[in-house]
Amino acid sequence: MDYMNAYNSRLMSPTEAVGLIHSGDWVDYGCFLATPITLDRELAKRAGEVADVKIRALGFPGIAAVAEADPEGRSFKYNSWHFTGGDRKLHDRNVCDYIPLFYHEGPGYYNKQDICTDVMMLRTTPMDNKGFFNFGVSNSFTHAQIASAKKVIVEVNENVPYCHGGNAEQVHISEVDAIIESSNETMFSLPEPKISDVDQQIAEIVVAQIENGACLQLGIGAMPNAIGKLIAASNLRDLGVHTEMLCDSFVDMYEAGCISNAKKKKNIGKFVYTFALGSKKLYDFLDRNPSCSSFPVDYTNRLENIAINDRAIAINNAIEIDLFGQVSSESHGTRHISGTGGQLDYTYGCYHSKGGKAMICLSSCKEDRAGNKTSRIRPFLEPGTITTLPRVVVNYVVTEYGLVNLKGKSTWERAQALISIAHPDFREELLDQAKSMKLLM
Repeated sequence: MDYMNAYNSRLMSPTEAVGLIHSGDWVDYGCFLATPITLDRELAKRAGEVADVKIRALGFPGIAAVAEADPEGRSFKYNSWHFTGGDRKLHDRNVCDYIPLFYHEGPGYYNKQDICTDVMMLRTTPMDNKGFFNFGVSNSFTHAQIASAKKVIVEVNENVPYCHGGNAEQVHISEVDAIIESSNETMFSLPEPKISDVDQQIAEIVVAQIENGACLQLGIGAMPNAIGKLIAASNLRDLGVHTEMLCDSFVDMYEAGCISNAKKKKNIGKFVYTFALGSKKLYDFLDRNPSCSSFPVDYTNRLENIAINDRAIAINNAIEIDLFGQVSSESHGTRHISGTGGQLDYTYGCYHSKGGKAMICLSSCKEDRAGNKTSRIRPFLEPGTITTLPRVVVNYVVTEYGLVNLKGKSTWERAQALISIAHPDFREELLDQAKSMKLLM
């Protein structure tokens, strides 16, 4: 194939590209920073022209233009596999719906044809001299989406870092139907989260549980960021990385000499991840870095691939936990906040690693704008709240008041343990509630 001739024959304007979308189509967007920002804006201009175009996105960086352009939902029906801050705002306005996702199963939904895709649109690097477009920091289930789609539209952006992959990290020109060249927007950067005193206290408890040679998975937010900074300042060595999300903290730990990836049982010497989200520092670190490998999520989050590495450590946040040990990390009542993500995958997988630990971290209470405090450890989850982790899966729970292990514990032992790490202002009330629920005598 003459790759440049093939490229030029598929090159078109954004207006022409979104003209390939018809009423009633299912349209998939690339995941996270593979989201086609230019094409999303252009498609939004067709509000009132098309009807019942259904969009699926995952981790949209910002607010989807198609949802804002059509609040009545006549032209576009916007759906998300995992809510971002923008998606939450849209959901509050009733213009965004959540799609439940067991993250490691994502590629299977497409491969098994549980769902269909008419048009797949994604952002990539420019084409290389072999005819490939690299997905950059967003592997996830992108290739499965492409393979299932009737049409594939690529939005080229020169600022997307070229990321080496273990597999399925690129698409060939022969699989592409249309190409647009964007205005090369800069990559979305996460603002550095403010680390609170409580985050710092939790981080100190967690880091004390990590040994040399451990293999890390970190979630998103201030607390994991605090953990990364503490590790970077520690004497921990030969840490490995097998994670769902790669964040700035991993760069800090690597530059401090804490990460070598030398003690891993699989993908030795490699950072393994399925998507990255952070700052320019992270994206520059990943660009053409042969020590980093992006894989599809059915590889990174496959239970046996997590568990095969010794001393695998999962560190994730939660919104609340009840006295039975049920964890919610994705909704507050019926208000959806984020998604299941890979928390269930890594909590289960890391526990089954030799010497592995899975830690769910949360502050003991939360405070509203009026200064009123409520406990995050509750007698039972608020009605309508989604259970992210069933009680049988939960291993360690950490607040600023300590760490408890729920594995093998009876219902009364669980209640007792969780109350012991609740905020002191709520312990007596929780004890009374546990007794009324017949969890304690």
